[in-house]
Amino acid sequence: MNQRFETRAIHAGCEPDPGTGAIMTPIFQTSTYVQESPGKHKGYDYSRTHNPTRTALEKNIASLEEGKYGLAFSSGMSAISTITQMLNAGDHIICSDDVYGGTFRLFDKVLKKFNLEFDFIDLTSLQSLERYIKNTTKLVWLESPSNPLLKLIDIEATARIAKSRGIVTVVDNTFATPFFQKPLKLGADIVMHSTTKYLNGHSDVIGGALVMNDQELYSKLQFLQNAAGGVPGPFDCFLVLRGIKTLAIRMERHAENALKIAQFLENHPKVRRVIYPGLSSHPQHKLAKRQMTGFGGIVTFFIKGGLEAARKFLERVTVFSLAESLGGVESLIEHPAIMTHASLPKEIREKIGISDELIRVSVGIENVDDLIDDLKQAIA
Repeated sequence: MNQRFETRAIHAGCEPDPGTGAIMTPIFQTSTYVQESPGKHKGYDYSRTHNPTRTALEKNIASLEEGKYGLAFSSGMSAISTITQMLNAGDHIICSDDVYGGTFRLFDKVLKKFNLEFDFIDLTSLQSLERYIKNTTKLVWLESPSNPLLKLIDIEATARIAKSRGIVTVVDNTFATPFFQKPLKLGADIVMHSTTKYLNGHSDVIGGALVMNDQELYSKLQFLQNAAGGVPGPFDCFLVLRGIKTLAIRMERHAENALKIAQFLENHPKVRRVIYPGLSSHPQHKLAKRQMTGFGGIVTFFIKGGLEAARKFLERVTVFSLAESLGGVESLIEHPAIMTHASLPKEIREKIGISDELIRVSVGIENVDDLIDDLKQAIA
């Protein structure tokens, strides 16, 4: 029976415990497993390699992304690092210019010294992508919507160009989640998540995940997952599984609240510009409607008055919490240039549009009128 998303979010990968009937997947807090005979075991020999709680999470996330294989990691950055460990010195990676600051930091400050080459380009332009592809290009990395400027990239067209050249396409689907976007169905080879964010949804765990359909890619990445060892503990896996059960209803509320807040901000005289894929003013609004089924819970906007106005506004919010991260049930707000994207050099931030007036909002699931009232009093 083909089950729908909401049902799979609750049940995929999760079976009642055969020994006790416990409906929740147990936390298998063990490092090793007893073997009947040397090399003869029940599928588990060491918890860095496999753990039953982690297996349930990997199957669950793979199901949500409509992929065949899932791998869980100790953080989103660990998942990204594991992908790059498939590469060799001299390989070239094309990355969208507007990405999470941690992704840029890893690529630009860490991996370049291993003789990997990176170009950070505007992937909203397919012509730009084709212009930068080389014989050594092995990977195209993109976020859609991007962090923090919410650019949308045509995943299907990008993946088609990359596939024609034998290049792997990776999509960070953290912002959209599999509830609103399915990159594998659009042609991507690997989907990456920071499970810290919406999948977990409760701001109480750090984690990452990869999903794919290709068995060869899966075998390579599973080997690296075990060899490099950036795996989550069973309790972290349990927490993410717990969070995913309410993903569908949370995302519906996140998106509903975000649209109302974006509309409020767009009509405010002290706001210069609002970016949200669900607004008709978004430059890729038509693309958003084509490749997404909802527009997510992140809103970014430019406040008038420069850094001082932004700082005063952020110091005055009371329902919103001034904090990094996103995707929790509570509303968070932050200043990318100073906080999440401070690792980008100033000239790069200015080039792509991360100015001192930019505010990023992770809209939670509180009463939206309370959220709007808080923004009103803070921006006044």
